[in-house]
Amino acid sequence: MTFNDIFKSSFLENVTSVSILDMVLAMVLAFAIGMFIFLVYKKTYQGVMYSSSFGVTLVALSMITTLVILAVTSNVVLSLGMVGALSIVRFRAAIKEPLEIAFLFWSIAVGIVLAAGMIPLAVFGSIIIGVMLLIFVNKKAYLMPYIVVVSCTGHEAEVRVSEYVKSKVERFVVKSKSAQKGNLELNIEVRLKEDNTDFVNQLADMEGVNSAVLVSYNGEYMG
Repeated sequence: MTFNDIFKSSFLENVTSVSILDMVLAMVLAFAIGMFIFLVYKKTYQGVMYSSSFGVTLVALSMITTLVILAVTSNVVLSLGMVGALSIVRFRAAIKEPLEIAFLFWSIAVGIVLAAGMIPLAVFGSIIIGVMLLIFVNKKAYLMPYIVVVSCTGHEAEVRVSEYVKSKVERFVVKSKSAQKGNLELNIEVRLKEDNTDFVNQLADMEGVNSAVLVSYNGEYMG
């Protein structure tokens, strides 16, 4: 055993396992692509309450994943320990929108691919995914479902409302009907023929109709 062996440190040996250039390049690219993911998420968000913290989480997740994968790829022993450590982590945050799952996996995938050195795949793959999301998510469809809530005075008014709405929409389905003395409330699922909701104004002016409301329908109606 020599003098150098006594002061030999495996910890210090790991300092140079990943070069400074690789670390800086990977983290800068992770931040840049993470910001791109954040901007796409902001442009395509269609929920009720926008959360800026989730967008920041996407950026941080890309950088954290890159950091972890860089460490794992540089040390086989560390990779085994990292797998064991991550296996006990439990995430309890609720996902409000199904599309948010895609953004989470996108951020994680970018971190993994960048740390693996596949920079062109991470860059061009992110551009393609971002453009696809911007086109399809922001595309306004005329046949998207809506709920028409109509309050009317009786059966005759209900018949007039039903016939009128059927003539103006592509699809007509009564989701629920609530009856009280002198008042009926109908919840009707409709799909518009075109991007025009003026029929609701005319519906509210019909005889026997107290009110008419058109709301977006996300498929979670309970009735």
